Amino acid sequence: MGALAYISECCAGLWELGHKHLKKRKPFETVEIKVRMDCEGCERKVRKSVEGMKGVTGVQVDSKQHKLTVTGFVDPDKVLDRVRQRTGKKAEFWPYVPYDAVEHMVHPYAPGVYDKKAPPGYVRNPEMVDPAVAELAKEDPTEVKLSTAFSDENPNACAIM
Repeated sequence: MGALAYISECCAGLWELGHKHLKKRKPFETVEIKVRMDCEGCERKVRKSVEGMKGVTGVQVDSKQHKLTVTGFVDPDKVLDRVRQRTGKKAEFWPYVPYDAVEHMVHPYAPGVYDKKAPPGYVRNPEMVDPAVAELAKEDPTEVKLSTAFSDENPNACAIM
């Protein structure tokens, strides 16, 4: 080990000892939460519950989708707890993903993935579903071949078999 490396290690250790009181800054995050909002009052209550939080830089509320989006240097679990405590409403992390973002090897109508309350074009995130149900939702390659063999979008579909 060189002398320069030794000195830099010593200085780094001394700096850490002298600056233990400094906290690491939380990373910039976008937290999406599903909260039931029926009226403008509910929407206002949900918005105000997180606006005063330390580190919050932006709050968006979409009452049609029952979605709250919080951006800033925040901890997602603390945001969720704060919404639950301040509003008294049932809240959960946003469980939906766009249908196009899900692997095409997933049945969108499987019992754990399909949610009739999901916004149009969204399905429940298969990773958040019970692992046993997630296995049932996956398609096998043979099933994919058979289902695409008679596709209206592919004029040469029958030639595949």
